[in-house]
Amino acid sequence: MHLKLTTYFSILFLLFVNANSIAQKTIKRTFKNIKIKEFKIDSTSIRTIVAIDENTVYYAGSLGDFGFTKDGGKTWSTEYITHQDSIIPHFRSLAKNGDAFFALSIANPALLYKISKDKTELVYTENHDKVFYDALQFFDDGKHGIAVGDPTENCASIILTADGGKTWSKISCDNLPEFADGEAFFAASNTNIKTLGSTVWIASGGKKARILKSDDFGKTWQISETPIIQGDGPQGIYSIDFADKNNGIIIGGDYSKPEENNATKAITKDGGKTWTLVADHQNPNYKSCVQYVPNTNGKEIFAVGKTGVSFSNDAGNTWVEVSKDDYYAIQFVNKNTAWLSGHQKIGKLILE
Repeated sequence: MHLKLTTYFSILFLLFVNANSIAQKTIKRTFKNIKIKEFKIDSTSIRTIVAIDENTVYYAGSLGDFGFTKDGGKTWSTEYITHQDSIIPHFRSLAKNGDAFFALSIANPALLYKISKDKTELVYTENHDKVFYDALQFFDDGKHGIAVGDPTENCASIILTADGGKTWSKISCDNLPEFADGEAFFAASNTNIKTLGSTVWIASGGKKARILKSDDFGKTWQISETPIIQGDGPQGIYSIDFADKNNGIIIGGDYSKPEENNATKAITKDGGKTWTLVADHQNPNYKSCVQYVPNTNGKEIFAVGKTGVSFSNDAGNTWVEVSKDDYYAIQFVNKNTAWLSGHQKIGKLILE
């Protein structure tokens, strides 16, 4: 009798937990207002930001500029970096690790700077006619970091650090999947890399639109196919994000035909092994950045690009346009506030 009663209450408890879980998954937020406040940043194109909180955001721009605000955009501080008195780094990648920031330039030579309160130092450089680094991120442990660039040989260019960014080294093509001729990456928003725990996903484009994945800080790799539009230079995946280790989303399209919405977005439920198109032939069209809203169980997603800002509250299956403003990147600091970057501007998105 005691065993049966225990089993009965166990079943009731499980039913309650399951019902509560289902209820949490199906609740959708509604907003009275979604507004974007714009801050003009003269002359520079800003593809990459590090959002800290509602008042603080850092950026790196196309003029070798590294800037920030700590008072919600009322005032801005900027410093400019020049290499060997003549080369102005065009930054499209920025990441924070501890109290230091790391800014990575595109084109030849590749220049990776560590920026701290005391000094700005060059910690990695690479010279090659084909060198072009696209994105940079650190892992959760703070020791490991990764940057990815277009192929200089027959594989992706990937550099790693295991000492918090003090030193960086490039992975040999012997240890990476082979790339197709014309397969590369896009330096659109610093979000074609996603790290979670010891895992990293990287999204490619061009001739192929595929996902490179490593579960051990970049030591070993596997590669998987996606149904995103591909085959031509401006086509492919521009951004990737994961809500957890299994559920993720990729977005992109054809930069040269931004109004088209053929095979521009897909989701995975198995950690990136397989991908399924969502909202195909429906808006949003081309986007350069996609991000999950934190603490929404992977349901709420924002996507931004030169075609505007779109929002989904059902894990990417349906979308609505919330603004026609063009931005390159978006990064949330909480479930109601995000910072955005664009051409000569920074934006602050507020959900009410």
